Amino acid sequence: MKKKLILCLLLLSGVLYNSNVKANVRLPDLVASNMVLQRNTTITLWGWANPGEKFTITGSWLANPIRVSADKAGDWKINVSTTNSKQPQFIKIKGNKETISLDNILFGEVWLCSGQSNMEIPVNGYLGQPIYGAQEAIVNAMNDDIRLFTVSKQASLMVENTLAVHSTWQSADPQSIKEFSAVAYFFGKRLHDILNVPVGLIHSSWGGSLIEAWMSKEALNSVKNFDLNGVDLKRGNRFPTVLFNAMINPLIPYTIKGAIWYQGESNVGKAEEYKLLFKGMIKDWRARWGIGDFPFYYVQISPYKYSEQNRMEDTDNAAFLREAQVQCLDVIPNVGLAVTLDIGTENIIHPPNKKDVANRLLYNALHSTYGYKAIPFSGPTLDSVNVRNQGIYLSFQHAENGLYAFGKLEGFDIAGADKIFYPADASIYKGNQVFVKSSKVTEPVAVRYGFRSWTVATLFNTYLLPASSFRTDTWKDAKQVE
Repeated sequence: MKKKLILCLLLLSGVLYNSNVKANVRLPDLVASNMVLQRNTTITLWGWANPGEKFTITGSWLANPIRVSADKAGDWKINVSTTNSKQPQFIKIKGNKETISLDNILFGEVWLCSGQSNMEIPVNGYLGQPIYGAQEAIVNAMNDDIRLFTVSKQASLMVENTLAVHSTWQSADPQSIKEFSAVAYFFGKRLHDILNVPVGLIHSSWGGSLIEAWMSKEALNSVKNFDLNGVDLKRGNRFPTVLFNAMINPLIPYTIKGAIWYQGESNVGKAEEYKLLFKGMIKDWRARWGIGDFPFYYVQISPYKYSEQNRMEDTDNAAFLREAQVQCLDVIPNVGLAVTLDIGTENIIHPPNKKDVANRLLYNALHSTYGYKAIPFSGPTLDSVNVRNQGIYLSFQHAENGLYAFGKLEGFDIAGADKIFYPADASIYKGNQVFVKSSKVTEPVAVRYGFRSWTVATLFNTYLLPASSFRTDTWKDAKQVE
């Protein structure tokens, strides 16, 4: 009896061993039925198998099967060309024992959507915090050409190749969009409507997260030192690299068209550092994806009263972070900014108007990525400063048809060489300039506009796109008089 038991155990172990040796080809979480593959380009398929295992990949649009062999580590990766076809496609992967079938695949535009809570907040909103237009969006959501993939919140001290938790690819419908990122959905919905092609949205964000959490170890080390010894991952959104490890790296190298990003509130107070971090993060992501300098469009943080004083010299004055985000346009290639100075809310950090946020990201994408050069994409940006008549004249780019104010221009401050800013009178001059003056400053040298954490936008172009807060000085010790 004992010999029979030993023999059975040996046979069972042999079966398990053999089944492991001939294990099926494994795919990353994103590569699944109902996915959207970037159209008319070369995309990457990848996964794992037994070392040296050979298998074939057949695509409904491919003339011939592709023969693939896993390397000595069991990794495999191939490049495959896609088309502009709008018809559903399939992929079949035939391994040693079984065939993996991926069905209902679309070719379209694939965008990664990441950041913190203003990207995370769903169409359904948060408790007591609505999203404008949510009801209309939910009613009209039924669209199989828009596919959604959500990466659940997870953190890791180690670089991961797979997602611990995630959703499946879902078609847009009233139920699926309720819990999906509002900014991402509104962006994708309008992109689909304008281009008339399928759209795939990959949402990976976590409220309250620092930008450092979304950076790889290598990228962050090039900017600052950090130590993860003894960290508690229950607050994983606050620690360096842990969200890159768990929520970004497993998505690479799924071929995307570009990325949209809404983050920065958690880094207020460290504007100069943010420029270095943001540049380093984008450069690193692009290098890892290996598809060139893909488009990266980001949202400027909105006005919000971060402190009770709300003075321009506060150390946590968010205007400095907004300024840093503007300056990134000059140091990072192929990026664009959505200014939101007009949609902030004084005491709620999540503005409900996410449609305008998404639209302004979309204007950047249409103009710079999809070739619609006639589409305006930016509000007025400061071009030149001219001191005369005891005041300062400001000229702007992206105001070809002139400047506009819904009422009186407000939010302007002016200073002399003493670096003390006084509230100033401002008016539109000759349709395309702003003249700023104060009786308190007879020899002005500097102007600031909207340069507080909480401010109300008053300066627009005739497309009603707002100017960012700005300043003409570089002082670190300026003072403000009410």
